[in-house]
Amino acid sequence: MAKFIVEGGTRLSGEITPSGNKNAALPLIAAALLTDEPVTLQNLPAIRDVEVMLDIAENVGATIERKDHSATISGGPQRSALDPKLAGEIRASLLFAGPILARCGKVSLPRPGGDIIGRRRVDTHFLALAALGADLSAEPREYRLVAERLAGTDIVMDEASVTATENALMSSVLAPGRTVIHNAASEPHVQELARCLLAMGARIDGIGTNTLAIDGVSALHGTTHRVSSDHMEVGSFIGLAAITESELTIKDAVPEHLRMTRLVFERLGVKTEPHGADLRVPKQDHYVIQPDLGGAVPEIKPLPWPGFPTDLTSVATVVATQSEGIVLIHEWMFEGRLYFVDALKQMGARIVLCDPHRAVVVGPAQLYADELRSPDIRAGMALLLAALAAKGTSVINNIEQIDRGYERLDERLRGLGAKIERVV
Repeated sequence: MAKFIVEGGTRLSGEITPSGNKNAALPLIAAALLTDEPVTLQNLPAIRDVEVMLDIAENVGATIERKDHSATISGGPQRSALDPKLAGEIRASLLFAGPILARCGKVSLPRPGGDIIGRRRVDTHFLALAALGADLSAEPREYRLVAERLAGTDIVMDEASVTATENALMSSVLAPGRTVIHNAASEPHVQELARCLLAMGARIDGIGTNTLAIDGVSALHGTTHRVSSDHMEVGSFIGLAAITESELTIKDAVPEHLRMTRLVFERLGVKTEPHGADLRVPKQDHYVIQPDLGGAVPEIKPLPWPGFPTDLTSVATVVATQSEGIVLIHEWMFEGRLYFVDALKQMGARIVLCDPHRAVVVGPAQLYADELRSPDIRAGMALLLAALAAKGTSVINNIEQIDRGYERLDERLRGLGAKIERVV
């Protein structure tokens, strides 16, 4: 098992460019199965989750031509059953439900893998597909969907789930008639999927809103699409600059995707400055948490887009340990997301974990090096940031979790001056 050796206390400088958006790349790979014609995806992040999605597409019969940070997918699905081992590695395997069902009339989905951050229900996916005409059988180890014919319909999502919205969208683009998806997720990666489908010949209205209207077409065609920058990486790099008291420029940051992220970091005392497509984080020696009116303790709470992304809760928590003041972190979505704060407390952070969903952070606190373990992608990144701010040399184990979401992170951080080494 690989690990990082991290020496903390070094200020960084320079420029860093985020990779392609993982959460856009994964549904785009699945969407390529909606046509037999070649779909070329550029700027794919070179991470394990993307490789697994491409492996699944190839395993069901698509032809994959892989190049550096790009892949051309053609041929469509020839089989309707996903490989259990591959599907068990990644939660995004669920995204093949819609395209394979639309093309083959049936699909068998092993129970998905992914981060262990609490209960992650799949009901919304299958309720949407059932509304379009699919019959579901839930077996102990897999889900089976069969549809003689999908047809446009009115769908009310029982939660604004990103991946369920993407599945419903991909299922409906080839379904005859009009489908209207209410309470749809509208995150940037959902919008990106919809725009790629438009380029493939789909008819979709309401992109960027919570109501999507889709008029089914008889067939889609190939296209070339460049995956946009990952705003979760950008948020992580804002945290990197803050935690190390460094000045960094984040290239191609797509500032329009960062309005709430910048607002939340500003609440923690962290300044950011957009410069065209880039974002500059100026050097600061001191951060002060902004209280609510009357001096009340402020709350950081993730919400569906355009709210603060839940995937950045862990990073915000670490930054809060270095900001003067008190803040309540309220992660209501996932009951396992905040369990990593026990490791921060061992490092010296002043945090009270009130319950699985709420933590009170009192800062600033001097962090000290420790031996750590990455529990999931985002908590792993947060612990790495803590190690970079800590006194002494930390060891981070199970970094395969970090590698699932961040490409060559150690190399890129060394380019900024970080003292980090990968040991296999």
